[in-house]
Amino acid sequence: MRIERRLRQPWWLTIVVPVLSIVVAFVLSAFVLLLTGHPPLRSFHRLFDAAFTGNGALSESVVSATPLAFTGLAAAVAFRMNLFNIGGEGQLYAGAIMGATAGLLLAGSPSPLIFAAMIAAGAVGGALLAAIPAILRAFFSTNEIITSLMLNYVVGLVLEYLIFDSHSYLRDTSGFEANVFPQGKTLPDEATWSSWNIHGLVLPLGFVLSIAVAGFVWVLYSRTRFGFEVQVIGDSVRAGRYAGMRTRRKILAVMCLSGAIAGLGGASQTGDFRHQLDPRGLRSANYGYTGIVIAALARYNPFAVVLVALLLGGLQNAGFTLQGADFPAGLVGVMQGLILFCALGGELFVRYRVRFAW
Repeated sequence: MRIERRLRQPWWLTIVVPVLSIVVAFVLSAFVLLLTGHPPLRSFHRLFDAAFTGNGALSESVVSATPLAFTGLAAAVAFRMNLFNIGGEGQLYAGAIMGATAGLLLAGSPSPLIFAAMIAAGAVGGALLAAIPAILRAFFSTNEIITSLMLNYVVGLVLEYLIFDSHSYLRDTSGFEANVFPQGKTLPDEATWSSWNIHGLVLPLGFVLSIAVAGFVWVLYSRTRFGFEVQVIGDSVRAGRYAGMRTRRKILAVMCLSGAIAGLGGASQTGDFRHQLDPRGLRSANYGYTGIVIAALARYNPFAVVLVALLLGGLQNAGFTLQGADFPAGLVGVMQGLILFCALGGELFVRYRVRFAW
């Protein structure tokens, strides 16, 4: 048996292999459920109902999927150029800090102006943080995996300091209870982002914005010269330099774009759902790290990122809903791990083929 690299990848493999990977993951999950004493068909039905078909379940899954879509898109944008931005978590924190600041400073202004300011501030916050590992990679050949990962912890500590260890502008200091139990200031009503109810499905502005960002990324990478150069440099830096492409500028642009998208996710968390800067909730959710998994599962396709985010968001929502003595939440984590393992294993059959020779 030999494993050979494919000289040409048939188009149908990019569709069939991911689908079969998901099927295999659910088959393996069925064995896990059997071993733990849970009937597979009934368990899958309960999960699907809690995630998508139950009363209000799909709306809750959209809420869970929104930050995952942003961090998944951020990772996919960078990975397409072989830039491994592991700092989506910290960039989301930076976007949440900047978005909350803009919402509080513009209290009393018209809502559309506040929405635009929070979106812009969140994107700028994420882009500025991503510019640090980008500059180090472009000009000093520093590994962006290490620098972007370390910045996650730095910004996480800054986030906690602003609310728990200081009397910053973002902390609520009104009253005795606020001083005993520190929390962020509640955003004014006009800073609460809009949502639309479509036949019982509530679509928050952040989720609609993530779909718009996915469309923008698809056009940018598949229909522009910028996207072509990113693809060439991602395949071979030497080939890009030989063709006269400015690789350093592309590294800076792609990393800042990736950080800006993650920062939008942070602004969405503040404006759409939490309505205050919430260090505990943001740090415990691990949106940035899950986004890397989503980008890998979607094979860096922006529209597939949104769909996979909805799938994993639904699984998370179902895990929270069904959590109890008869259904441990850890089972959902096992299923997510099996989906990732099978999806990454399926990549072998997209890029390589197995040949048997006697």
